[in-house]
Amino acid sequence: MTTLQTKANAIRGDGLFRDQPLAFESDRSCTRWSTSMMRRLTRRIVFFAVLASLLGFCLPQDRVGAREETVKPQSFPDLYEASIAELQAGLASGLFTSVDLVQAYFARIEEVNLQGPTLRAVIETNPSALAQAAALDQERQLTGPRSPLHGIPIIVKDNIATLHSEGMNTTAGSFALLGSVVPRDATVAAKLRAAGTIILGKANLSEWANFRGRVPSGFSGRGGQASSPYVPLGDPSGSSSGSGISSAIGLAAGALGSETDGSIVSPSQNNNLVGIKPTVGLTSRAGVVPISEHQDTVGPMCRSVADAATILTIIAGRDPLDNFTLAQPTVVPDYTKALDKTALKGVRLGIPRGFSPGNQNIIAAFNASVEIIRLLGATVIDPTDFPSLAEIRASRNETIVLDTDFKVDVNRYIADLVEVPTGVKNLADLIAFNSAHADQELVEPFWTDQSTFIASENTTVNQAYFDALAADKDIGQTRGIDATLEMFNLDALLLPTSGASGPAAIAGYPIVTVPLGFQPANTTLSPAQPTRSMGPNQPFGISFMGTAFSEFKLISYAFAYEQATHNRLKQLAFPEAIPKTQLTDIVGK
Repeated sequence: MTTLQTKANAIRGDGLFRDQPLAFESDRSCTRWSTSMMRRLTRRIVFFAVLASLLGFCLPQDRVGAREETVKPQSFPDLYEASIAELQAGLASGLFTSVDLVQAYFARIEEVNLQGPTLRAVIETNPSALAQAAALDQERQLTGPRSPLHGIPIIVKDNIATLHSEGMNTTAGSFALLGSVVPRDATVAAKLRAAGTIILGKANLSEWANFRGRVPSGFSGRGGQASSPYVPLGDPSGSSSGSGISSAIGLAAGALGSETDGSIVSPSQNNNLVGIKPTVGLTSRAGVVPISEHQDTVGPMCRSVADAATILTIIAGRDPLDNFTLAQPTVVPDYTKALDKTALKGVRLGIPRGFSPGNQNIIAAFNASVEIIRLLGATVIDPTDFPSLAEIRASRNETIVLDTDFKVDVNRYIADLVEVPTGVKNLADLIAFNSAHADQELVEPFWTDQSTFIASENTTVNQAYFDALAADKDIGQTRGIDATLEMFNLDALLLPTSGASGPAAIAGYPIVTVPLGFQPANTTLSPAQPTRSMGPNQPFGISFMGTAFSEFKLISYAFAYEQATHNRLKQLAFPEAIPKTQLTDIVGK
């Protein structure tokens, strides 16, 4: 039993793991690295490392010797839960290298992605990752690390552009964009690279960020149907499904997702993670396959608040390619300075009960956590419902805005591509492509719908659209979140993650979700159609919501709650979904 399992069992109060039957779907096409390919490239890296040593660029012998002496299997962090800080400490001490990390994560992906539980979290891995890791290892020795993310492997959602020359595609999960050549890295990807991050691969997602039609979360034509590591064939939620799965079980150090309405916080909840949905305009959307410029945002999905804060600090900031970012404060905070265990002391939080979910297990766990938050020094006002609550529930404004924005924004994205081998030029072409390639895209029996595409194609930018935009701002911001904060003199809002995404989506405001609990072990296992909507030990979360650009405060509250509860490790993923490869299997082999 691993140290992590022992720790988790101590928190749970038992030493048992679930034994659930698994049903797997047949394999679908997916680009991935085989073990033999990794070994061949590793031999080449070793050759060039030897050549470099002959030229005088090798590590001093005392440093090499120190690394050999400190390689003790019990010293390696468990990759299921390893934090960015732990990985950085191991890299700094020479216990392992970034090449070791990349090899370990590749092996872990291979174990569970298309084999074993067939989670389908990753569409493709980066063929340049090992070479990049070797270069970053050498740079660390010569000049030191660039940032806390130097040499750290991160997975990004497959709607976030990465240079085609690197060897990966950017497709939003669709065969329609396979082979397309992007003009540049997405700005968030460029920021990660500048910080020394290794982009390990592309995560599966609900195709077109769940905007094609009524299709189960986690399905894309290219990636197949993703599923949860906590409930066999469970709903991973979407649209950042693969990002959530990958981060949850340590297929990378963390992941990036994107959200229009729920696509970061919901899969973070279902995969037992911390997710930060930033204010629209805090992180650039340039180079990200869009739904709506008014609601899209990019954020981290990680195993801890500290890791999410570290990544957000790197990717936030103004970008001339995205004019929404020009509204943010001129200086990006170091969000890691928000990591204060006492941050809830003296804070006023309100609970907008009108957005609570119907699941009584979630409500009971949430109410118990409210008492913990009070014990941590917060004043909790309950309830604090929005003045605009009834209007939000009845409104169709968001549908009008998103349908209209998508047609405009996706046509612009495609027009900016350098090359599109399939020949699609606009949304109408995408609809036609899917119909012509139904065996790949409109797969029977669950994945045939593209009604949202069709509805979007039928829109025009008219007065009804502008009225819907104005109404969303009024009921979401002015008479929604902002009015409620002011009316009750609140610092932030507190609610179950299941009900958090909608009001923040139309307002463009931030949410931080943290693990809250799990469905009881006696919960009825739903039928797989094709995923299970409910099952034993399915995770759920608690969210902190605030006004525009209040991420620093929200992160501090989330951290204080996380450190007081440590809910994440009260239940591990089901055993078959936990990769076995660890650094001890890689280092020195």
